[in-house]
Amino acid sequence: MIQIEHLGIAVKNLEQSNELFTKLLGKPPYKTEHVASQNVSTSFFMIADSKIELLEATSMDSPIAKFIEKKGEGIHHIAFLVSDIYAEMKRLQSEGFNLLSQEPTLGADNKLICFLHPKNTNGVLIELCQEIV
Repeated sequence: MIQIEHLGIAVKNLEQSNELFTKLLGKPPYKTEHVASQNVSTSFFMIADSKIELLEATSMDSPIAKFIEKKGEGIHHIAFLVSDIYAEMKRLQSEGFNLLSQEPTLGADNKLICFLHPKNTNGVLIELCQEIV
């Protein structure tokens, strides 16, 4: 089963964006964390069964810094929750999708993650994520 897990939004200033989204959604983020492997700081807002993830670059060579430099702040990716990330990666590769890494990496919110190249997905960066148990 695949479901939308979260929408990732690239932001320049996490603190200011947390204030903005707290006002917008009427509640504060339920979690913030630093993800060293991705060079980002994140915060998560819960909306029904899905989440909004705000991402701020912690170094100029992070994917988020490069995204903001190229496109500005905005939607960065859509994440889909999968039950077996390894099987899903193998299935998608067999369907002709290009993965940005051959192995999942540790991401935010206690998840294994892998991204699909946006050239194969109508220009949208897709993240697969699986809960770490």
